Amino acid sequence: MASRPAVFLDRDGTLNVQLVRDGKPYAPERLDEFRLYEGAPEACRALKAAGFVLVVATNQPDVGRGLVARETIEAMHALLLKQIPEIDRVEVSYDPGRGELAPRRKPEPGMLLDAARELDLDLSRSWMVGDRWKDIVSGKKAGVRTVYIDYGYSDEFDTEPDYTVKTFPEAAAAILAADRSACRT
Repeated sequence: MASRPAVFLDRDGTLNVQLVRDGKPYAPERLDEFRLYEGAPEACRALKAAGFVLVVATNQPDVGRGLVARETIEAMHALLLKQIPEIDRVEVSYDPGRGELAPRRKPEPGMLLDAARELDLDLSRSWMVGDRWKDIVSGKKAGVRTVYIDYGYSDEFDTEPDYTVKTFPEAAAAILAADRSACRT
């Protein structure tokens, strides 16, 4: 089987609505707080129809910190996969982010690299979409193009994304347009 391109998707703030407190984004802590952004399922269907493997790559440090049960996160992922069956895989880092970074915790590229190896993905033709600087750095370290969803957080960037958009459907449209352009050259 030939290597396939992928779109790696952050979860919170990309596919599902993040909770915002005091101007800072947070992951939902309960299943009843988990809800998808409008247009997320349709955007995933369009990416899948274009031949992309869809991989969610999400940091869930609140599990490692003992604030959220792992079963709650797994229930959210089960709901996500039910609502967007086009997603091929969910990669999760439960590392709480204390001290030295773990290789699978974004901004490190471990989740992307593991999925690429296991699913035979072509990173040179792949993308990372996310709403935080860690997503962009992780994607760049993995050698994929990046799309940043800008919600106006106070994130500081030292790595520029390839594209900046306002919504996930806009991110999918940018990827599809770039893919069509690459096919013509």
